Amino acid sequence: GCVLVVSVIEQLAQWHNSTVKAAMERLCNYIPGKYQIIHHVNLVLLIDREMNADVVCHSLKLCKQDPGQPLCHLYPPPKVRKHLPGLFYALAHAGQKRQIKSFMGFSSVCAFPLLANLCEKIKYVIRNKLPFEDFDGDKFSTFPTLRGYHWRGRDCNDKNITVYPGRRPDNWDVKSDSNCNGIWGVDPKDGIPYEEKFCKGADSQGVVLLGDSAGAHFHIPPEWMTVTQMSVKSFANLPMAFTDELDWPQFSEITGFLNSTIGGWTDSLYLRLRRRNRCNHRDLQNISQNGMLTAYLSFSLARNQLLDNPAIVIYATIGNDVCNGNRDTLAHMTTPKEMLSNVVQALRYLDSRLPNGSHVILTGLVDGRFLWDSLHDRYHPLGQLNRDITYSQLYSFLDCLQVSPCSGWLTPNETLRNLTSERALQLSNVLKEIARSEKFANFDIFYMDFPLRQTAEEWHKMGGEPWQLIEPVDGFHPSQIAAALGTSITWQKALHEWPQVLGKENPFNDQIEAIFKDQGGH
Repeated sequence: GCVLVVSVIEQLAQWHNSTVKAAMERLCNYIPGKYQIIHHVNLVLLIDREMNADVVCHSLKLCKQDPGQPLCHLYPPPKVRKHLPGLFYALAHAGQKRQIKSFMGFSSVCAFPLLANLCEKIKYVIRNKLPFEDFDGDKFSTFPTLRGYHWRGRDCNDKNITVYPGRRPDNWDVKSDSNCNGIWGVDPKDGIPYEEKFCKGADSQGVVLLGDSAGAHFHIPPEWMTVTQMSVKSFANLPMAFTDELDWPQFSEITGFLNSTIGGWTDSLYLRLRRRNRCNHRDLQNISQNGMLTAYLSFSLARNQLLDNPAIVIYATIGNDVCNGNRDTLAHMTTPKEMLSNVVQALRYLDSRLPNGSHVILTGLVDGRFLWDSLHDRYHPLGQLNRDITYSQLYSFLDCLQVSPCSGWLTPNETLRNLTSERALQLSNVLKEIARSEKFANFDIFYMDFPLRQTAEEWHKMGGEPWQLIEPVDGFHPSQIAAALGTSITWQKALHEWPQVLGKENPFNDQIEAIFKDQGGH
């Protein structure tokens, strides 16, 4: 974090030909008020032309070298002087040059009073995967972030626990909208409730994602660290991003429903199911978490077997069972035996919660060798101004710190990359066998490979480059373009191989939309 902030400040000073102090003020003015924590850390005294971000942050003790561990650095070390290697000399020189206050006690941005309350809220939602603001306790909210309706269909009455997206209509919703799909009341022409007329027998169903950071759609906007594009507008979405855990489920491949503001376009399984049957409006749940493994899938599923519609559940932990930041990364990967146990246990849980007639689709793990092959020699957003930081350097820096999102794939070690993909294939084969052999009372079960190859081929046909399918800042997650293309491929597979999963097309969709617009929302 320190290296990132100092790098941006130094580059702002360079780009605007200003002092470091002026660059720091500029960055502070870009960032919304309560998030201006940078004011609390006086970096100005330490940054000068002789010191790169690594030197500054090690000198501040925000970065440190543990005994017996290598000295981690993002930038190439300064030129060697005297008898000391470059970075060691620079650190010693910085220590002699100024009296530096140690920031060893600063462990989190949550230490700042203005952010303490917000941090507590975020810890709550991360721990529980439930909306922070949910007054009636039905697991749905009228608030967008903090696991609100960006993650689950928007509640239409947060004071009534029996009103929420996905339930079967109460008495055909003659008097009110009990399932929040916007369809209620009675047709004055014939006295038939609209829900009964348009949705009875329509195979209404919701979509649920159980996934990891890829499913949650992790994204750090590159304009946050690209000084040539940086402005006040660049950070306008910071509060929303922070309270959504740097995830953007509202644009995601499975549950996206808003037009993308982070590049590309939004196409999702939810939107396609909604177009197929307008009665499915708002019936979505994204129960994903950054860093989630199959062993730790925490279920906060909102589904009542007696009162609610069936659901399509996408079970997609596409990488974390082989991805970790440990030096001995292979030893910390999920084994096929563990995978079998974890997934079967999760499916039994789902069988106790899902209404009869539901469907579960198991998604295989990705082949992450695509990441290194596509990015390693390209410049990271932090390195584009001076052409000094490649993704290979970023991966090595994160790996040295033991915080790499995937030491097995984000490495120059080709043998390790191949072994990681081999384990991923073994785990995918476990999922495939579960789909073939296991039977459950309330849902049928299917398997599909993660459609990376098809996505890359489709993007190539459109004139795109492989690296554009990967998030530019972290160099790891699928980009918005990849998410949208993946939706199209998944949908086509389902249409041709499992048409029963998608349900039939509602012949009344146009009528529903027309009445919906005429009546101003209902």
